[in-house]
Amino acid sequence: MSKVGVIMGSDSDLPVMQEAIDILKGFDIEVEVDIVSAHRTPEKLFDYSKNAHTRGIKVIIAGAGGAAHLPGMVASLSPLPIIGVPIKSRNSIDGWDSILSILQMPGGVPVATVALNGAKNAGILAAQIIGTSDKCVLDKILAYKEGLKLKVEAASKGVK
Repeated sequence: MSKVGVIMGSDSDLPVMQEAIDILKGFDIEVEVDIVSAHRTPEKLFDYSKNAHTRGIKVIIAGAGGAAHLPGMVASLSPLPIIGVPIKSRNSIDGWDSILSILQMPGGVPVATVALNGAKNAGILAAQIIGTSDKCVLDKILAYKEGLKLKVEAASKGVK
């Protein structure tokens, strides 16, 4: 079974990152959750990043606020696709510092970046990546997207 690693810089990020965890579990994708601080536990960051693929992880979602170095540092060390979730933290400058820290990566070190506090979309994107090689997950994504369409059609009928 494919696994997605969901990591964050501190436990204060968990309420945002829980949306990624929940959507992945909804697609029946195994999730490994951990706190890995780029600044406070650099040795753990190196170990996690270099070895996640050996534990069956296929995609890493990394959420971080403030300076938000976690996603980029993980991407510099890991062969896996990394999805960055900028988080508006209490020491953040309206979230822009987090967004730009994750978005403005140098050539050769890509990080897919979702919206501020956009962990749900990070989870969906991770599922879509896994769905490219896992038909069961792909079928669940197709059903999810059909459900989105049906909700819009029902809402449309409701306003007429």
